[in-house]
Parts: sequence; structure tokens; C-alpha cells
Amino acid sequence: MSPAPDDQLLDFLLDSWDRNNTILVNLLRAIPAGALEAKAMEDSPSVAQMFTHIHYVRLVFVSEDAPEFARPVPADEWLVERDVDRIAQMLNESAHTVREAVKNRLEVGRQMNLHYDHPILMLQHMIWHEGYHHGQIKLAVKMSGRCISNKEAGALTWGVWMRKKK
Repeated sequence: MSPAPDDQLLDFLLDSWDRNNTILVNLLRAIPAGALEAKAMEDSPSVAQMFTHIHYVRLVFVSEDAPEFARPVPADEWLVERDVDRIAQMLNESAHTVREAVKNRLEVGRQMNLHYDHPILMLQHMIWHEGYHHGQIKLAVKMSGRCISNKEAGALTWGVWMRKKK
């Protein structure tokens, strides 16, 4: 593999963000019937609430760090939404918002307003945050007795990360 020119690095970085969102939406769509209400513990947020929290967090950080790309932030951080298609739409929209904010800040060489020493750190924070909740979601589903098999989960998650596009 030859070193990627700097202009290709942005493409690879944004591709990693796109893959992260694909994995999250794949997980959402793999949640067994009735498991959106599952919780790891009684006082934990539900599976649905963790997905809507992720959407909320994305929009809050964009509003604070690149307000020119801000979209309306939901009033409820832990919204109980039971429509999988609606949650997927929310995640896709907020992923696009984050992508465009980071891409613009990198292209124009502008720092984020409030957090992060570099725009790339925003994406890395989001991926780490969402991976954390990914594990919580799978645990909650498993504890509810409605497990997603490793074979099914692997194709929807690790397969997305490791699959070469070319």
C-alpha cells in the first residue's frame, strides 16, 4: 500500500465516519421485535433511548463547535421513539450534519469553536461514544433474552469496518 496523499486522507476519514453510522443503523435494524424497550438495568435508558441519545449528542456538539451547521436539537435527550425507520432517519441526518461540519472545518483549516483541538477529534469522540453505546445496546438486548447472534452482528458491524471498497 502506498502512502495516501493528504487529499485522500480526508476521504478515508469521512468514510470511517460513514461506516460508523452504517454500523449503528444496521444494529438498530437488527434489534429483535420488542427489544427497543430493553434495558441493561432497571434504571438504565432503553435501547431506543440510547439511539436517540446518540442523535442528540451529535447535534449538540455540532451546535457548540460548528454552529453554522447546526440543526434543531431535540428537546429530550433520551427520547422514547418506537419507530425504527424514524430513528434511522434521525441517525442518518445527524451523521450527515457531523460529517459536513467536520469536512468543512478541515477544508478551510478552521478549529472547532468550543471542544477539541482539531476537527478530527470530534469524529473520534463520536465514534468512541457510539461504540460505547453499541456495547450497551447489545448487552441490554441480550439481557432481555432477545439476543442478536454473533454471526448476524459480525456481518452488520465488523464486516462493515473491514470490507475493502475496491
